[in-house]
Amino acid sequence: MLLTSLVAAGGIAIACSSSDVILGASPDTGSDAAPPPVEDAGLDGSRPPFEGAPLPVTCASEPCAVSVVTTHGSDLNVRSEGYCALLSDKTVACWGANGDGQLGRGPSYVYDSATPARVGGLSDVVELEHTCAVTAAGDVFCWGAGPFLQDPEDTAAITKTASPVKLPLPPVAHIGIGHDVGCAALADGRVLCWGSNESGQLAPTWEDPPSASEPIAREVPDGAPVRRVMVGTTTFLLREDGTVVSWGANPPLGRSSSLFPDPTPRPMDVANVTGLDLTHDNACMAAGGVVHCWGVPVYPGIPATPLDRAQPEAAFTPEPVVDVGTTRTFLERWATIPYRWCAVAHHGNVYCYGANESGQVGDGSLDEAIEATQVADLPAPASRVKVTTSSSCALLTDGTVRCWGANYFGQLGNGQNRGRSLVPVEVILP
Repeated sequence: MLLTSLVAAGGIAIACSSSDVILGASPDTGSDAAPPPVEDAGLDGSRPPFEGAPLPVTCASEPCAVSVVTTHGSDLNVRSEGYCALLSDKTVACWGANGDGQLGRGPSYVYDSATPARVGGLSDVVELEHTCAVTAAGDVFCWGAGPFLQDPEDTAAITKTASPVKLPLPPVAHIGIGHDVGCAALADGRVLCWGSNESGQLAPTWEDPPSASEPIAREVPDGAPVRRVMVGTTTFLLREDGTVVSWGANPPLGRSSSLFPDPTPRPMDVANVTGLDLTHDNACMAAGGVVHCWGVPVYPGIPATPLDRAQPEAAFTPEPVVDVGTTRTFLERWATIPYRWCAVAHHGNVYCYGANESGQVGDGSLDEAIEATQVADLPAPASRVKVTTSSSCALLTDGTVRCWGANYFGQLGNGQNRGRSLVPVEVILP
């Protein structure tokens, strides 16, 4: 198995922000010390398997967040940066970019916002995935941009809506929404997908159909119940037992296959996955205490084959990790922008890796993090972390959310327009 026993992974990004800087002290993360050899991190099977899990959230006061997600827009780049939080009262609040209605505040509200506000018309929400919400009854409501099953005349349509619309689906347990594909794990165990079939996510033969506005049932291998559905150019099912099933574009399929794309759902050779994040064509996971990342090639100017980074690649972190958030790889101004990531350690510390021109590493500096660098000044342990190209947000165990990095679109959620912060600031939850 790729992951037998693991304990300890890695990009660069671009950002937009003004020069207003909130500076903070950088902690001593031990960055001057050389990381131990890979074999000392347990990758050779010399240590017992790590079995940690994200710390639970216990609300210290209201308002309180219980999960945080990134939003995404139709252009798939930095201009789509934003976040939404599922609150303890089972409503949803969003902040950041609003070019495609990602804030869910209705068609009359056309501005980006650094002040979180509730998405209108949503209640009894139990799961949030980008700008789609699943209610306790299994209903799915989506807003922003995506394949929302609202235009039967155009089977490849990407809907844009500034208010939540209900998707015509049977009762759903988990939802996954990508740029042009959606998939749902139903309450009865079935998996349905719809949208574009360009990456083979709809049917065993990827050329037929080219797209579908009616959900198509996918036959997935037997296994434990699904915990999460993630959709980009590939679809991933993370199961309750920490295993993963994937199908679609290759990479970021994450498993050996001679098909490009591979339309057949099959298990990845991984185990004990506690966190998995997919952003269009790039993925990272926390498995057995280790961050692994994979996807499309990321380094501009260096010859690459389609299989470079096709398999999960590990990198060092100072302590075992239980959750990870990552960015995509994309072209911006004729340059490839490599991914970056942040990860939550088992005791709640947060580490970030990659570009830092807007302070998105969160260590109080603007220095690129060429190794996992600890985020400064978090007032409580973190449970989960999410990242965009130029900002990062952590859900803390007390139910507060702290963000750092660029604030050009209001990504920090601190009520302040523009600026940036080199250390975490508190999101003003409604």
